Amino acid sequence: MKIPFYKYQGTGNDFVLIDNRTCIFDRNRRDIVEKMCHRRFGIGADGFILLQNKEGYDFEMVYYNADGNESTMCGNGGRCIVQFAYDLGVIGDKTHFLAIDGGHDAEVKDGLVHLHMSDVGEVKDLGGSAYFLNTGSPHYVKGVEQLDSYPILKKKKKIRYSDAFAPGGTNVNFMEMQGDTLFVRTYERGVEDETYSCGTGVTAAAITAVKLGASNPVSIKTLGGNLKVSFDQKSENQYINIYLIGPAKRVFEGQIDANFNV
Repeated sequence: MKIPFYKYQGTGNDFVLIDNRTCIFDRNRRDIVEKMCHRRFGIGADGFILLQNKEGYDFEMVYYNADGNESTMCGNGGRCIVQFAYDLGVIGDKTHFLAIDGGHDAEVKDGLVHLHMSDVGEVKDLGGSAYFLNTGSPHYVKGVEQLDSYPILKKKKKIRYSDAFAPGGTNVNFMEMQGDTLFVRTYERGVEDETYSCGTGVTAAAITAVKLGASNPVSIKTLGGNLKVSFDQKSENQYINIYLIGPAKRVFEGQIDANFNV
């Protein structure tokens, strides 16, 4: 049996998506997910997403990291699945869908996807210009200088696997204000590499930057393109009405069989 798949990207953060409303793909086949995401022997992606039926919602988003493991919320993946559902005709301009961290509202408007993210209830000051917060996924955020040439792959190791973030570990973000724009680079767990963009990561960085004095909304530059994050601050460490805004584009589509032969 041939299964249609679609490749989408949101500011360079790329995903394989399958319309699984008729359960054509076994969500327990993590071995196939890992093979599909492999950049040498598969389709190649930072993650894999199933669009499924869910009572009370327009659809359910089931997200996997490139290592084949089902994972926490992915912001850029969320924007991509909203655009995917819109392209399929599953939704109109607005939607309410379920992800692993709960319900999300989103809107497709003027070529951009506006995704309502989960509230943030705590921003931990770790000292040394470093912070930790959960924006649907856990993120370490640190301000640095000369981020364009900063050796994040060298710096991330002791942070990613630090006992402080055990057992799941954390994503690692470095940020720098460049004029009125926040530049963010992210090392993603589960991908185990730097990605071109991370939606929950830039959201964490934007909240941290505003906490340190940046203006809200925050214009963000990533290696894969530009995003915007806006939010309301309820108290010193509580943030609500968080929106991640940016493009999501279909790259190509194809078919696989049950044994993953493209």
